[in-house]
Amino acid sequence: MIKYTADWIYPVSAEPIKKGVIVADDNGKILAIDEYSAHDPASVQHHKGIIAPGFINTHCHLELSHMKGLVPTGSTLIPFITDVVTKRSSAKKKIKKSIATAEAEMIKNGIVAVGDISNTTDTFAQKAKNNLRYYTFMEVFDFLQEDKAQETFIKITEEVNSFLEPTYGGKKSFVPHAPYSVSETLFQLIDFGNAFHGKTISIHNQETQAEQDLFLIGNGAFYDFYARFGISLENFKATGQTPIHYAMTHLNPEKKTLFVHNTLTSRADITAAQHWSKNVFWATCPNANLYIENRLPNYKFFIQENARMTIGTDSLTSNWQLSVLEEMKTIQRFQSYIAFDTLLKWATLNGAKALGFADELGSIEVGKSPGL
Repeated sequence: MIKYTADWIYPVSAEPIKKGVIVADDNGKILAIDEYSAHDPASVQHHKGIIAPGFINTHCHLELSHMKGLVPTGSTLIPFITDVVTKRSSAKKKIKKSIATAEAEMIKNGIVAVGDISNTTDTFAQKAKNNLRYYTFMEVFDFLQEDKAQETFIKITEEVNSFLEPTYGGKKSFVPHAPYSVSETLFQLIDFGNAFHGKTISIHNQETQAEQDLFLIGNGAFYDFYARFGISLENFKATGQTPIHYAMTHLNPEKKTLFVHNTLTSRADITAAQHWSKNVFWATCPNANLYIENRLPNYKFFIQENARMTIGTDSLTSNWQLSVLEEMKTIQRFQSYIAFDTLLKWATLNGAKALGFADELGSIEVGKSPGL
């Protein structure tokens, strides 16, 4: 049995406790939360500052950890994607080592669970070690090519069935990459593939003006981007609405849906999404937004709509570190009206709920093992 105290205990699910004591067993399970006066001071570990639950990183690309420093900042999304596509190849040994190092960095920074995007099986061996809780989002895209949808989905399911099941029993779903890269047919196949195990769906959303232009008016930089890779958009028809509406048309409102980045998401978009489904969560990755587009979402819109916000780090390709605490600091540095208590809930309990870990993680409560 171990006892901890600090200037403040932040359970997140309850009001902060001044000079409280957390009693935990040797495995980290919370046995009691008491007043300091109920314990012999010599039996308690004393810490300055606050004690909070372990952080939940709802959006990461662990498999891209070997690309740290390879992509310049401020290039905007399309040049960034181009660099990722053209520079991500590397020796398997280097990729494997970078994944392990990045995971160790997250653990050091107090992260206890991760929503991780996977386009390959590169991270699965590391995940099988169970150093962190993972929700693996097996991401698929066909670049809006309806005739490629079935081939694309079969390929990803074969990889998962041959590798993932025997070695890694964590949570998993098939997920669409983004509105601008997934056809209607592929959306349908993804939903079918998640019929028996996919509980949370992740999708990149409204990161750049070019994405807005593609759906609103049917032109813009994505046409040139696709043309560079020999992909035609001649069959694509603009919807006249922002891209999140295209996503909602083809996603399943019964699933938890985690919209990621949301740099250009308006208050009207948020309202529409939360009317569409009661299962909507939002992931913000502020340092990645600054790294790629040099801008942040307007968090006031999300607060006004009582949106369930979570925090992600994105990858080391688009960030200087993997730390939810640093993401919190960035938000408060640029939009300081957001209270610490609010940010802490985004960083812990909301993320645990989004990824389905709230029965054990996200708040300091008796019976949970949230990490401290």
